[in-house]
Amino acid sequence: MEEFLTAQFWLAVGQIIMIDILLGGDNAVVIALACRKLPARQRTQGILWGTAGAILLRVVLIFFALTLLAIPYLKIVGALLLLWIGIKLLLPEHEEEHGNIQASDRLWGAVKTVIVADFVMSLDNVIAIAGAAQGAHADHQMALVIFGLIVSIPIIVWGSQMVIKLMDRFPIIITLGGMLLGWIAGGMIIGDPVASAWAGAQGEWLKYGAPAAGALAVLVAGKWLAQRAAAQRLPQPAAGAAKAGALRHVLVPVDGSESAGHAVQYIAGLYQSLPEPARFELTLLNVQRPVSGDVSRFVPGESLKDYHAERAEEALAPARAQLQAAGVPFREQQRLGDPPVAIAEAAAAEGCDLIVMGSRGLGGHAAALIGSVAQGAVAAAAVPVLLVK
Repeated sequence: MEEFLTAQFWLAVGQIIMIDILLGGDNAVVIALACRKLPARQRTQGILWGTAGAILLRVVLIFFALTLLAIPYLKIVGALLLLWIGIKLLLPEHEEEHGNIQASDRLWGAVKTVIVADFVMSLDNVIAIAGAAQGAHADHQMALVIFGLIVSIPIIVWGSQMVIKLMDRFPIIITLGGMLLGWIAGGMIIGDPVASAWAGAQGEWLKYGAPAAGALAVLVAGKWLAQRAAAQRLPQPAAGAAKAGALRHVLVPVDGSESAGHAVQYIAGLYQSLPEPARFELTLLNVQRPVSGDVSRFVPGESLKDYHAERAEEALAPARAQLQAAGVPFREQQRLGDPPVAIAEAAAAEGCDLIVMGSRGLGGHAAALIGSVAQGAVAAAAVPVLLVK
């Protein structure tokens, strides 16, 4: 019982909950879309039964993972996989081709889809949770895993949209999550039976030095690969773009936030203040981050398209109402991709000479630390970006 009151135990619980929230977002999307066509009275049943089956399956997988990690070298292999999973978290996602699974309008068909998808998608969760549980006493590891999963269930199932929005608004959450996986991987490497004796002889510093090195490796490698991928996609100014000083076409990216509303209000006021010959074209843009390739394999293309369209509509509706009330003409565009790069690509494709974006008003250092789509667009765009608080 005393083991459950130690800081080490609760640190491991916190890590498991963080891992489930971070890596369980895709599972939540599959659950929601698999049950999408069920009658309303069966939808909750489908979500609950599918989630219960997926969690039970994951407990069984983690039990075997905890047993197998006692075999020499397997912790090292698991740690290397975990490092790669952490790095992948920091890279932009691309939806892969959709599988042949069709959306089911029958309860047990939807439940089966949820469980099968969760089985295939659970490798990262299983390795990460098993690694985090290593910090607890061996007699309490499964209790720790089950407790962490139970606490995470309502957050994953009912709070997934909130979690996804928070990750979009504060990309540092994803960065910290990737570093957490690197931290766990570093600890797993020195905890492997073939390395534990050597690690113990190095002193107490390695107990924290190895996890810190793993976290730093994920951060450096992930950021470098992400910047490299973004640099390859950066657009060039469109041919025949407006000359400096002219304002002919303005792009306003919106995400439904209050700061985006301020940008729309500003551009509407600017449009109304200009004489008619000097008025510009206006395009509202919403960018949706793609779901992972794992999700797209288990979700019909039509359902995934509807999912992105619904989220885009939620973001565009307030901006549309503002502009219509002000009598400002505009057109809309929706894109899928990494927001800063997609915004820059849209501006180049539309021949825009200005991007107007809402900003939380963070300083340069704070924006770089927390992560900012606006600051990312400033770096990626080939045209000026005006940030409105």
